[in-house]
Amino acid sequence: MSKFELPDLPYAYDALDPYMSAETLEFHHDKHHLAYISKGNELIAGTDLEGKTLDEIVVASFNDPSKAGLFNQAGQHWNHLHFWNWMKPNGGGQSMPGELEAAITQNFGSFAEFRGQFIEAGMTQFGSGWCWLVLNAQGQLEIMKTPNGENPLAHGKTAILGCDVWEHSYYIDYRNARPKYLEAFIDNMVNWEYVAELFDQGPLKVAA
Repeated sequence: MSKFELPDLPYAYDALDPYMSAETLEFHHDKHHLAYISKGNELIAGTDLEGKTLDEIVVASFNDPSKAGLFNQAGQHWNHLHFWNWMKPNGGGQSMPGELEAAITQNFGSFAEFRGQFIEAGMTQFGSGWCWLVLNAQGQLEIMKTPNGENPLAHGKTAILGCDVWEHSYYIDYRNARPKYLEAFIDNMVNWEYVAELFDQGPLKVAA
């Protein structure tokens, strides 16, 4: 049986202060992420997706309108498993493994241009959702945004960096100033080593 489980955070609750508070992480990880897991486990029980990998569940449930409720929970579980690892204390900025930096420069012209496009995607995602740095099927980098719990995996692309722009991600710390949250994420929290690890793995191949 496929069972979603809540991972421990890879750092202390206060490790991202002052850019993301312990209060935000406690609510986001311990309550919101746990709720996706609990509901997802409830919805997958007894279905033909039991025993599948999380990646397979995300793709299959996205492509089956009758499983839209399951997709919402599985997609958000998938998103958050990565989200916690996409951040670290003293992260962000332009200090990253050389091959990743070279790819960003090649695809966007400069790190500054990538940064601007990523923040813009997060700012212009209306309502809840995510902004992403992805690899397309040809291995090129792109910026995209998705509503609600949708992710690049569901659209045949590989997320190597994502930022949660649901209000519960930032409202305690930034109120309605989503741009300041996105700037803090890129400049002070991104775990570029984890991004580089996903980049080095190349495009995912998951059968629908």
